[in-house]
Amino acid sequence: MGRRILLTLRNTGRGLLMIGAAFAALRHVLSHRNRHEVLFQMFVTGIKSLGVITVVAMFTGMILALQTGLELRRFGQEVNIGTAVTVVMVREMGPFMTGLVIAASVGSAIAAQLATMTVSEEIAALEVMSIDPVRFLVMPRLAALLVMMPILTIYMNVLGVVGGAIVGQTQLGVSLAAYFDNAIQYARNKDLYVGLFKALVFGVIITTVACQQGFQATEGAVGVGQATRRTVVISFLTILALGYMITRAFYA
Repeated sequence: MGRRILLTLRNTGRGLLMIGAAFAALRHVLSHRNRHEVLFQMFVTGIKSLGVITVVAMFTGMILALQTGLELRRFGQEVNIGTAVTVVMVREMGPFMTGLVIAASVGSAIAAQLATMTVSEEIAALEVMSIDPVRFLVMPRLAALLVMMPILTIYMNVLGVVGGAIVGQTQLGVSLAAYFDNAIQYARNKDLYVGLFKALVFGVIITTVACQQGFQATEGAVGVGQATRRTVVISFLTILALGYMITRAFYA
Protein backbone atom coordinates (compact mmCIF):
# COMPACT_ATOMS: atom_id res chain seq x y z
CA MET A 1 0.00 0.00 0.00
CA GLY A 2 2.85 2.35 0.82
CA ARG A 3 4.47 1.75 -2.57
CA ARG A 4 1.14 2.33 -4.30
CA ILE A 5 0.65 5.64 -2.47
CA LEU A 6 4.17 6.77 -3.37
CA LEU A 7 3.60 5.76 -7.01
CA THR A 8 0.34 7.71 -7.10
CA LEU A 9 2.01 10.80 -5.65
CA ARG A 10 4.88 10.51 -8.13
CA ASN A 11 2.53 10.19 -11.10
CA THR A 12 0.46 13.11 -9.83
CA GLY A 13 3.57 15.26 -9.56
CA ARG A 14 4.67 14.30 -13.06
CA GLY A 15 1.22 15.10 -14.40
CA LEU A 16 1.22 18.53 -12.76
CA LEU A 17 4.67 19.33 -14.14
CA MET A 18 3.60 18.16 -17.59
CA ILE A 19 0.43 20.24 -17.68
CA GLY A 20 2.33 23.23 -16.30
CA ALA A 21 4.77 22.94 -19.20
CA ALA A 22 1.82 22.62 -21.59
CA PHE A 23 0.29 25.85 -20.26
CA ALA A 24 3.66 27.56 -20.68
CA ALA A 25 3.77 26.33 -24.29
CA LEU A 26 0.35 27.84 -25.09
CA ARG A 27 2.15 30.99 -26.24
CA HIS A 28 3.10 28.99 -29.35
CA VAL A 29 -0.47 27.87 -30.03
CA LEU A 30 -0.83 30.01 -33.16
CA SER A 31 2.57 29.19 -34.62
CA HIS A 32 2.66 27.56 -38.04
CA ARG A 33 4.01 24.38 -36.50
CA ASN A 34 1.10 23.96 -34.06
CA ARG A 35 -1.84 25.78 -35.61
CA HIS A 36 -3.04 22.93 -37.84
CA GLU A 37 -2.74 20.34 -35.06
CA VAL A 38 -4.75 22.53 -32.68
CA LEU A 39 -7.50 22.95 -35.27
CA PHE A 40 -7.55 19.22 -35.92
CA GLN A 41 -7.83 18.47 -32.20
CA MET A 42 -10.67 21.00 -31.91
CA PHE A 43 -12.44 19.21 -34.75
CA VAL A 44 -11.99 15.83 -33.08
CA THR A 45 -13.07 17.11 -29.67
CA GLY A 46 -15.96 19.28 -30.82
CA ILE A 47 -17.48 18.27 -34.14
CA LYS A 48 -17.02 14.52 -33.75
CA SER A 49 -18.55 14.62 -30.26
CA LEU A 50 -21.71 16.51 -31.25
CA GLY A 51 -23.76 13.39 -31.93
CA VAL A 52 -23.17 11.87 -28.51
CA ILE A 53 -23.49 15.24 -26.77
CA THR A 54 -26.83 15.87 -28.49
CA VAL A 55 -28.36 12.57 -27.39
CA VAL A 56 -27.02 12.84 -23.84
CA ALA A 57 -28.15 16.46 -23.48
CA MET A 58 -31.70 15.87 -24.70
CA PHE A 59 -32.33 12.85 -22.49
CA THR A 60 -30.64 14.45 -19.47
CA GLY A 61 -33.01 17.42 -19.71
CA MET A 62 -36.00 15.17 -20.36
CA ILE A 63 -35.24 12.94 -17.38
CA LEU A 64 -34.70 15.93 -15.09
CA ALA A 65 -37.97 17.50 -16.21
CA LEU A 66 -39.96 14.29 -15.86
CA GLN A 67 -38.67 13.30 -12.44
CA THR A 68 -38.85 16.84 -11.04
CA GLY A 69 -42.24 17.52 -12.61
CA LEU A 70 -43.81 14.35 -11.22
CA GLU A 71 -42.80 15.35 -7.70
CA LEU A 72 -43.80 18.99 -8.11
CA ARG A 73 -47.18 17.91 -9.48
CA ARG A 74 -48.01 16.51 -6.04
CA PHE A 75 -47.92 20.08 -4.73
CA GLY A 76 -49.41 21.75 -7.80
CA GLN A 77 -46.07 23.39 -8.69
CA GLU A 78 -45.15 21.61 -11.91
CA VAL A 79 -44.95 24.99 -13.66
CA ASN A 80 -41.64 25.52 -11.85
CA ILE A 81 -39.85 22.71 -13.67
CA GLY A 82 -38.35 25.33 -16.02
CA THR A 83 -36.44 26.82 -13.10
CA ALA A 84 -35.33 23.44 -11.75
CA VAL A 85 -34.13 22.05 -15.08
CA THR A 86 -32.33 25.24 -16.12
CA VAL A 87 -30.50 25.77 -12.84
CA VAL A 88 -29.47 22.12 -12.50
CA MET A 89 -28.33 21.88 -16.13
CA VAL A 90 -26.37 25.14 -16.16
CA ARG A 91 -24.84 24.80 -12.73
CA GLU A 92 -24.09 21.09 -12.50
CA MET A 93 -25.37 18.57 -15.03
CA GLY A 94 -24.25 20.42 -18.17
CA PRO A 95 -20.53 20.56 -17.38
CA PHE A 96 -20.66 17.24 -15.53
CA MET A 97 -22.22 15.24 -18.37
CA THR A 98 -20.02 17.00 -20.95
CA GLY A 99 -16.95 16.08 -18.91
CA LEU A 100 -17.97 12.43 -18.71
CA VAL A 101 -18.71 12.21 -22.43
CA ILE A 102 -15.43 13.86 -23.44
CA ALA A 103 -13.43 11.80 -20.94
CA ALA A 104 -14.92 8.57 -22.28
CA SER A 105 -14.54 9.44 -25.96
CA VAL A 106 -11.75 11.99 -26.44
CA GLY A 107 -9.75 11.26 -23.27
CA SER A 108 -9.58 7.54 -23.96
CA ALA A 109 -8.57 8.21 -27.57
CA ILE A 110 -5.77 10.56 -26.47
CA ALA A 111 -4.47 8.01 -23.98
CA ALA A 112 -4.56 5.19 -26.54
CA GLN A 113 -2.76 7.26 -29.17
CA LEU A 114 0.00 8.49 -26.87
CA ALA A 115 0.39 5.08 -25.23
CA THR A 116 0.84 3.49 -28.65
CA MET A 117 3.47 6.10 -29.48
CA THR A 118 5.20 5.46 -26.16
CA VAL A 119 5.42 1.67 -26.42
CA SER A 120 6.54 1.91 -30.05
CA GLU A 121 9.26 4.39 -28.97
CA GLU A 122 7.95 7.23 -31.11
CA ILE A 123 8.07 9.54 -28.09
CA ALA A 124 11.73 8.66 -27.59
CA ALA A 125 12.36 9.38 -31.27
CA LEU A 126 10.83 12.85 -30.89
CA GLU A 127 13.16 13.57 -27.99
CA VAL A 128 16.15 12.37 -30.02
CA MET A 129 15.16 14.86 -32.74
CA SER A 130 15.01 17.62 -30.07
CA ILE A 131 11.21 17.93 -30.39
CA ASP A 132 9.52 18.57 -27.07
CA PRO A 133 6.71 15.97 -26.69
CA VAL A 134 4.78 18.27 -24.36
CA ARG A 135 4.71 21.14 -26.84
CA PHE A 136 4.18 18.87 -29.85
CA LEU A 137 1.56 16.51 -28.38
CA VAL A 138 0.10 17.81 -25.10
CA MET A 139 -0.24 21.54 -25.78
CA PRO A 140 -2.50 21.23 -28.89
CA ARG A 141 -4.82 18.87 -27.04
CA LEU A 142 -4.93 21.15 -24.03
CA ALA A 143 -5.71 24.18 -26.19
CA ALA A 144 -8.46 22.29 -28.02
CA LEU A 145 -10.15 21.16 -24.81
CA LEU A 146 -9.88 24.61 -23.22
CA VAL A 147 -11.75 26.06 -26.19
CA MET A 148 -14.25 23.29 -26.88
CA MET A 149 -15.29 22.26 -23.36
CA PRO A 150 -17.13 25.55 -22.59
CA ILE A 151 -18.70 25.55 -26.08
CA LEU A 152 -19.89 21.96 -25.73
CA THR A 153 -21.16 22.71 -22.22
CA ILE A 154 -23.27 25.62 -23.50
CA TYR A 155 -24.59 23.36 -26.25
CA MET A 156 -25.39 20.70 -23.65
CA ASN A 157 -27.19 23.28 -21.48
CA VAL A 158 -29.33 24.58 -24.33
CA LEU A 159 -30.41 21.14 -25.52
CA GLY A 160 -31.04 19.99 -21.96
CA VAL A 161 -33.37 22.92 -21.34
CA VAL A 162 -35.13 22.30 -24.66
CA GLY A 163 -35.55 18.62 -23.80
CA GLY A 164 -37.09 19.61 -20.48
CA ALA A 165 -39.48 21.97 -22.27
CA ILE A 166 -40.63 19.16 -24.58
CA VAL A 167 -41.42 16.90 -21.62
CA GLY A 168 -43.06 19.77 -19.74
CA GLN A 169 -45.46 20.53 -22.57
CA THR A 170 -46.24 16.99 -23.74
CA GLN A 171 -46.40 15.12 -20.44
CA LEU A 172 -46.87 17.65 -17.64
CA GLY A 173 -49.14 20.23 -19.26
CA VAL A 174 -46.70 23.13 -18.79
CA SER A 175 -46.82 25.63 -21.64
CA LEU A 176 -43.61 26.65 -23.35
CA ALA A 177 -44.20 30.29 -22.37
CA ALA A 178 -44.52 29.43 -18.67
CA TYR A 179 -41.56 27.03 -18.82
CA PHE A 180 -39.13 29.50 -20.38
CA ASP A 181 -40.45 32.41 -18.31
CA ASN A 182 -39.55 30.55 -15.12
CA ALA A 183 -36.25 29.40 -16.61
CA ILE A 184 -35.15 32.94 -17.47
CA GLN A 185 -36.56 34.61 -14.38
CA TYR A 186 -34.81 32.54 -11.71
CA ALA A 187 -31.57 31.39 -13.35
CA ARG A 188 -28.61 33.61 -12.43
CA ASN A 189 -25.50 34.60 -14.31
CA LYS A 190 -23.44 33.09 -11.50
CA ASP A 191 -24.82 29.65 -12.33
CA LEU A 192 -23.59 29.98 -15.92
CA TYR A 193 -20.16 31.25 -14.89
CA VAL A 194 -19.65 28.47 -12.35
CA GLY A 195 -20.70 25.86 -14.92
CA LEU A 196 -18.28 27.19 -17.52
CA PHE A 197 -15.50 27.32 -14.92
CA LYS A 198 -16.16 23.66 -14.16
CA ALA A 199 -15.97 22.89 -17.87
CA LEU A 200 -12.53 24.49 -18.10
CA VAL A 201 -11.30 22.58 -15.05
CA PHE A 202 -12.65 19.31 -16.41
CA GLY A 203 -10.90 19.97 -19.72
CA VAL A 204 -7.58 20.41 -17.93
CA ILE A 205 -8.18 17.26 -15.88
CA ILE A 206 -8.99 15.14 -18.94
CA THR A 207 -5.90 16.38 -20.79
CA THR A 208 -3.63 15.83 -17.80
CA VAL A 209 -4.83 12.34 -17.00
CA ALA A 210 -4.98 11.13 -20.62
CA CYS A 211 -1.54 12.43 -21.59
CA GLN A 212 0.13 11.30 -18.36
CA GLN A 213 -1.31 7.79 -18.67
CA GLY A 214 -0.29 7.67 -22.30
CA PHE A 215 3.29 8.74 -21.61
CA GLN A 216 3.82 6.20 -18.83
CA ALA A 217 2.39 3.20 -20.71
CA THR A 218 4.50 0.04 -20.87
CA GLU A 219 4.17 -3.63 -21.87
CA GLY A 220 3.03 -3.20 -25.45
CA ALA A 221 -0.61 -3.66 -26.38
CA VAL A 222 -1.52 -4.63 -22.81
CA GLY A 223 -0.11 -1.34 -21.55
CA VAL A 224 -2.14 0.61 -24.12
CA GLY A 225 -5.35 -1.01 -22.89
CA GLN A 226 -4.44 -0.39 -19.26
CA ALA A 227 -3.63 3.27 -19.95
CA THR A 228 -6.96 3.75 -21.70
CA ARG A 229 -8.91 2.12 -18.86
CA ARG A 230 -7.08 4.07 -16.16
CA THR A 231 -7.69 7.31 -18.04
CA VAL A 232 -11.46 6.83 -18.05
CA VAL A 233 -11.64 5.67 -14.43
CA ILE A 234 -9.37 8.39 -13.02
CA SER A 235 -11.04 11.11 -15.10
CA PHE A 236 -14.52 10.06 -13.95
CA LEU A 237 -13.53 9.99 -10.28
CA THR A 238 -11.67 13.29 -10.46
CA ILE A 239 -14.54 15.03 -12.26
CA LEU A 240 -16.96 13.82 -9.60
CA ALA A 241 -14.78 14.98 -6.74
CA LEU A 242 -13.81 18.35 -8.22
CA GLY A 243 -17.39 19.04 -9.32
CA TYR A 244 -18.52 18.74 -5.72
CA MET A 245 -15.62 20.82 -4.40
CA ILE A 246 -16.23 23.66 -6.87
CA THR A 247 -19.94 23.71 -6.08
CA ARG A 248 -19.18 23.75 -2.37
CA ALA A 249 -16.69 26.59 -2.81
CA PHE A 250 -19.09 28.84 -4.75
CA TYR A 251 -22.38 28.02 -3.04
CA ALA A 252 -21.51 27.07 0.54
